[in-house]
Amino acid sequence: MLAAQGAKVVVNHRNSADEAEAVVAAIKEQGGEAVVIQADVSQSSEAQRLIKSAIDTFGQIDILVNNAGTTRDKLIIQLKEEDWDIVLNSNLSSVYHCSKAVVRPMMKKRTGRIINITSIVGLAGQAGQTNYAASKAGIVGFTKSLAKEVGARNITVNAIAPGFIPTALTEVLPEEQIKSIIDTTPVGRLGSVEDVAVATLFLASDEAAFITGQVLSVDGGLVMQ
Repeated sequence: MLAAQGAKVVVNHRNSADEAEAVVAAIKEQGGEAVVIQADVSQSSEAQRLIKSAIDTFGQIDILVNNAGTTRDKLIIQLKEEDWDIVLNSNLSSVYHCSKAVVRPMMKKRTGRIINITSIVGLAGQAGQTNYAASKAGIVGFTKSLAKEVGARNITVNAIAPGFIPTALTEVLPEEQIKSIIDTTPVGRLGSVEDVAVATLFLASDEAAFITGQVLSVDGGLVMQ
C-alpha cells in the first residue's frame, strides 16, 4: 500500500528472505521501487546498518515502521530468562535501535513519520504473555515519550495496536480459541493485514501531520471487551 502511493520501500527481515523477496517482487510488479535488506534489528549495529543502507539506496528516509516481533508464550513460573530476553530485545529494543538511528536524519530534514506496531496485549494484558505484554506496553510508553522529544521538528510518532490478525504469530492458536476471539470481537471477525496497512498508510500521510503520541487500536473493538 505504501508503494502504491509512491513510497520507495525497504523490506527488512532477519531470517525470512523468501517472504521479503516476495513482497519486493509484488511491489515491482505494480511499478514501484523496493529492495530487501537483511538485518537483525534487535542489535544496535544491525539497525544502524539498516538505516544507513536505506539512506544510501534511496537518498533519504521519511517513514519508519517498527514491526519486528516474536513470541515465547509461557506462564511466568515456566518462563525462562532467555524467553524474556529474546522477546524484549526483538519487540522493544528493536524499536529503540531503529528509532535512534533514524531520528537524526529526520531532524535534519525537519520531517518524518515513525509508526510503531504494538498490540492490544500491551494495553490489556494476556495470561501466558508477560514478556510479550511488557514489550508491547513498553512500545506505548516509548511512542509517547519520543513524540514529545521530536514533535518540534515536524516528526510524528504514533503506534498501532492490532487485535488478532492471521499471521505466523497467530496461526498456532487452536481453532476453539480463534472462535472465542471472533465471538468476543464486536465486529465479529478477525482482522487482516490490510486493516493494519490502511492504518499505517494514514499515519504516514500528510493528512495525519497533527496526530502524534497516539495509539490506534485496529482490533474490531476487542480491547473494549
